[in-house]
Amino acid sequence: MHMEVLDVTPELAAEWLTRNTSNRPLSKATVQQLAARIQRGEWQLTHQGIAFDEDGVLIDGQHRLAAVVKAGLTVPLTVARGVPRTAFTVMDTGRKRTGRDTLALAGEANATHLAAALRGLHLYLNAPNSAWSGGSSVTSNDQLLTLLAEHPGIREAVQHGIACNRGCGITVTAATIGWYITTCARPDVDQSPWREGLVTGARLEPGDPRLTLRNTMLGLARGTALRRRDDSREHLLYYLKAWNAWVEGRSIKLLRRSPNETMPQVSKRTVIPHATG
Repeated sequence: MHMEVLDVTPELAAEWLTRNTSNRPLSKATVQQLAARIQRGEWQLTHQGIAFDEDGVLIDGQHRLAAVVKAGLTVPLTVARGVPRTAFTVMDTGRKRTGRDTLALAGEANATHLAAALRGLHLYLNAPNSAWSGGSSVTSNDQLLTLLAEHPGIREAVQHGIACNRGCGITVTAATIGWYITTCARPDVDQSPWREGLVTGARLEPGDPRLTLRNTMLGLARGTALRRRDDSREHLLYYLKAWNAWVEGRSIKLLRRSPNETMPQVSKRTVIPHATG
């Protein structure tokens, strides 16, 4: 078996793909994700690359090659030739490194929640009104690290997200993003009463937005209200609607979401008559 590093052009990748006769079906979503990473400049040379067996048949790397073709850019790849055909059954059976793994290796606390919150923040900033599930919602590990560097305050927001989740069942991701974007947009607002009311529900009158959001989340958690596939986006939409009502001093007794409703913007108006409740 011989290994070397080559700069693989889109033309060479296309030619090598013609030798792909024994691989699993190609995943278009995976190709799109890899191509996007190449176009963003995130591609890095590793030991994982392209492999041909003794007869020159491509047995590993079809998605990488297809991504090179789709991206239209040349990248360095490790190329192995003469790999025994018997090795095909054990290729790509290891677990891929997740966003949580990447953040944990970087020494971040609450890596699971932090990774999910960063992914959700990326979607909120770039595709707030699109589905937050499926292949189009995938965020690369490099993107997560870049986002964390740009939004270091998300670390503290995770702590508030965890507290709200324990108090009323809202997803940690939605509560974290909600806390983060409202505190960034409205640093003039003391959010302590908001958090206390949402977590405990103590001394809140009917119509108080904190109580309405709390009851809505508890109902979703119990399964007494309609659950949707995209929970974090739905929860964030409810969070922002309730927060806006709270900061504007409006009562709200029911939280609903229409099928095509867009993500609310953070309100710039302040009254908060329930701040002491």
